[in-house]
Amino acid sequence: MNMAKKRTLVFALSLLALGIGLAPIPASANPDVIETGRLLAILLDAGRGTVGANQPLINDAAKGDKGFTPDLFEAQLIEKFKGRSGIDLANLKTAAVPETAKSLLPELVAASKKTVADNQASINKSGVGYKGFTPAHFGTQAAAEFSTKTGVYLKQTTQDSLLRNPKNKADGFEAGLLAKLADAAYPRQGDKAMSETVEGGKAVRVMLPLYYGKGCMGCHGGPKGETDISGYKKEGANEGDLGGAISVKLPIK
Repeated sequence: MNMAKKRTLVFALSLLALGIGLAPIPASANPDVIETGRLLAILLDAGRGTVGANQPLINDAAKGDKGFTPDLFEAQLIEKFKGRSGIDLANLKTAAVPETAKSLLPELVAASKKTVADNQASINKSGVGYKGFTPAHFGTQAAAEFSTKTGVYLKQTTQDSLLRNPKNKADGFEAGLLAKLADAAYPRQGDKAMSETVEGGKAVRVMLPLYYGKGCMGCHGGPKGETDISGYKKEGANEGDLGGAISVKLPIK
């Protein structure tokens, strides 16, 4: 064996001894990272759903103080998240979830509560129907707050054809997975997420699809082209159509 090959072999063995592979690690080899990303995505969407469930109250022009406080939001969020994940955020220390999730989920709850707190003036403004605080507004703001605080990439995103807020524009990776998620054959039930290892095995990206529900039709349904309450043109979507996704990227430690 010549010296060049010998040095290469020694280098490779050193990497293996350190637990560093020479090829990307399959996403399936990182179940804890994937599950953490999936739970973060579900929690952000549960917050979106909580805001959506309170949308008639938020948009009530005849009422001033709505009582939709950050603490009330948190209580409803905990219940909604538990219903979807089976995990009680109030007893997270004893929950069977990855350790990273135990530290990051409370950070997202805090970011979500801060988002609701930051919008109290708009929420409680009387005489105005549309407050500019919808599930989509919440998702963008809460994800940004969480990412700023933790350094973890979290975003709600969608295809260019449905894009309303440039902050939610899909990057190349997200656009590719959104195309797959739009396939009618992809399961519409449950919180099934797509995941893929990237950056040479250094990170995992997780995407949870968001499908339009009945409550979304007021802004995104028909008739297509009609102006909705927010001033945007309706897309003419149907219940069950892909509306976007929650995107997460986590490092593999």
